[in-house]
Amino acid sequence: MERAEQIKNHLKQEKEEGKYHEQIKIMENATGYSYEKLFKPYINETLTEIWVEDPYIRYFHQLYNFLRFCEMLLKAPCKVKRIHLLTSQEEGDSSTQVNALAEIKQSLQNHGVTLTIEYSTTIHDREIRFNNGWIIKIGRGLDYFKKPQGKFSIGYCDFDLRQCQETTVDIFHTKHTRTTDL
Repeated sequence: MERAEQIKNHLKQEKEEGKYHEQIKIMENATGYSYEKLFKPYINETLTEIWVEDPYIRYFHQLYNFLRFCEMLLKAPCKVKRIHLLTSQEEGDSSTQVNALAEIKQSLQNHGVTLTIEYSTTIHDREIRFNNGWIIKIGRGLDYFKKPQGKFSIGYCDFDLRQCQETTVDIFHTKHTRTTDL
């Protein structure tokens, strides 16, 4: 028990120093990987701003994923004031996407959070950055959940019970990153 406590304290210290890197491999059909499970360990009271780069916040279920992510942030122990979304625009009729994001934006504003939305035709990678230094890269972005079996099946509402698609999640801190513009 004492050894487990030492490891826990060591991990906590590494997180605080920004030396921590974790890679989570979510296997096909795995459960227990809700947004709360993945993101909450890196959310604290200093977090006020988030950047979400995900080219696939376009279709109905992807828009709901983004909404659920925003809801998770509102319930978390932080004081989020700004969320920045960079995504691609639906080809053809983008009215559903534009209207849904406008509704999410207004709803967040009602909770004191400003949502800015930008569209890119070249975005490919998926990344979520917190202004407390944490960066989370998910191979599939926020869309790593499988379609539920039905509208009244277990996992429809609770993402901890929803089956996942296989993907890799990399979590690290900006203290140990270097960016180079080419």
